[in-house]
Amino acid sequence: MLSLLKTIQHAIATWWSEFTLQTKLLAVATMVVSLVMSGLTFWAVNTIQQDARMNDTRFGRDLGLLLAANVAPLVADNNLTEVAQFSQRFYSSTSSVRYMLYANETGEIFFGIPFWEAEVKNSLTIKRRIQLPEDYPGDGEKPMVRQHMTPDGTVTDVFIPLIVNKKYLGVLAIGINPNQTAIISTNFTRDVTIAVFITIWVMVILAGVINALTITKPIKELLVGVKQIATGNFKQRIDLPLGGELGELILSFNEMGERLERYEEQNIEELTAEKAKLETLVSTIADGAVLIDNNMQVILVNPTARRIFGWENANVVGCNVLDHLPLAVQTQITSPLYEMAAGECESAEFRIFINEPTPRTIRILLTTVLNVQRESIKGIAITIQDITREVELNDAKSQFISNVSHELRTPLFNIKTYIETLHDYGEDLALQERQEFLQTVNHETDRLTRLVNDVLDLSKLESGRNYSFDGVDLAQAIEQTLRTYQLNAKDKGVELLQEVAPNLPLVMGNYDLLVQVFGNLIGNALKFTKAGGKVAIRAYQLDFKPSHTQSSPVRIEISDTGIGIATEDQHSIFERFFRVENRVHTLEGTGLGLSIVRNIIDRHRSKVHLVSEVGIGTTFWFDLAAFEEKAPLIQVEAIAEASKITTT
Repeated sequence: MLSLLKTIQHAIATWWSEFTLQTKLLAVATMVVSLVMSGLTFWAVNTIQQDARMNDTRFGRDLGLLLAANVAPLVADNNLTEVAQFSQRFYSSTSSVRYMLYANETGEIFFGIPFWEAEVKNSLTIKRRIQLPEDYPGDGEKPMVRQHMTPDGTVTDVFIPLIVNKKYLGVLAIGINPNQTAIISTNFTRDVTIAVFITIWVMVILAGVINALTITKPIKELLVGVKQIATGNFKQRIDLPLGGELGELILSFNEMGERLERYEEQNIEELTAEKAKLETLVSTIADGAVLIDNNMQVILVNPTARRIFGWENANVVGCNVLDHLPLAVQTQITSPLYEMAAGECESAEFRIFINEPTPRTIRILLTTVLNVQRESIKGIAITIQDITREVELNDAKSQFISNVSHELRTPLFNIKTYIETLHDYGEDLALQERQEFLQTVNHETDRLTRLVNDVLDLSKLESGRNYSFDGVDLAQAIEQTLRTYQLNAKDKGVELLQEVAPNLPLVMGNYDLLVQVFGNLIGNALKFTKAGGKVAIRAYQLDFKPSHTQSSPVRIEISDTGIGIATEDQHSIFERFFRVENRVHTLEGTGLGLSIVRNIIDRHRSKVHLVSEVGIGTTFWFDLAAFEEKAPLIQVEAIAEASKITTT
């Protein structure tokens, strides 16, 4: 029972809370008015009833005194027949008397209307008495009045003592019916009050229902719609068939929602397009880019940054960037990031070497991102530049300058020394000594010239200079190279061999550059081959075809029976100023020849390879694409790449 009461109380509280303040005030006012009206009505009814009872009392008392005055002498004479006749006439002449009873001094009823003693004795055979107070009739001057309730209303009982010559003979009891007019008026007033009360509440309930249906519900719908619009749900609509001002308001709300929805769709399309442009731009830039908010959460990251930091398989967007950075980077930029987020600085730059996921040197630029008004910090942009190649080039440049300086210093020092000696002591030297000095100076000058020429050649190749490529006859280029080195080979006692396959196709290349490659490779072979050895150059076409529309590439090999190259030196043989004589200390050279060879072959979209064994000899080889009329360069590159696959 208690839980049921709590449930009802909760339901009423919930129902009451859903009403608006205006509805609540209206209900309270109606309750007050109805209670006041009901109170006034019941007060009026009670007043009327009291007045009616007082009137009935006065009427009954006066009527009783009048009747008693007429019947008392008859009772004293014991003329009961006359008393009965008189009483009957009196009872019949008025409807106000409900009953008339006559009792003796002991209270025993001896006559009554509308019943009398004979009927009572025949029906009940009992004696009836009027119970009167012990001190009745008292002074006998005033009648005693009482009232009792009956189904027809309140009956006024009047008891008048019958006194003749100051002798108490008995009592006359008269019952006065209630005043019908007063009763009807009272009942009417009560019914009207109840009707008014019910009408007021019916009107209030109807007004509440109408208000809920026509005003409260649309207003609630509008409130819900406005809240939905405020949260960004521009598809919200209100479908209520109302007219008047509320109908116009709902129509205006729906039109506003449609316009906002179209505006949102247009903005979304524009923002999507701009976002796509931005993402495309960010994803295509060579530098890594990471955008974070003030809480170090990643908002945007491009593929370059993912590759540098090894985030290809990690979802770092929405995560703390410091949790995913390499340890070296995290150590360097954590404190500056928090300082920038707090507005203590606007930018910072770092140069960091990382080991993971790949050893590299990176430059990190930190820049704050401000709002449109440039008043508050919205985030931090992290730019990552892979400067590994730049660092290597700078180191190579420094090494190159150091090596060139060293290589230039030696011949210049020798030339200066011998020239000064000839200048200061030329007359004291013998003719043979002077000739030896001049021969040394000439040799050092040639060495200096070769070094300068090699440096210039290498600089041209690495400067990005464009060379024209056309069909080259390898047999002619090889023949020219062998003629150049024929005398050197003969003087050294080395046999030069030429093995060029007949009917070789023309190759795609630059004639002068290929002649320079052949010269450097054959010159090195002669330099490191002892007397009695052999140096051979071969050219033949491979059986491999990159495609049905392309010819097989041509392979060129330069072999010698020289001292060979140790395995630990083979990976460095093509570096600048690296010379085998650095290890064996036997022959001189600039150390740039093979670097020039590698750069030239790279220009021909190919790779130079070597096989060597110390004490047995060395073989260098590379493949060149066959020349075809009007063949696109991309086909040449494809053939060269296919040749590399074949040779590997």
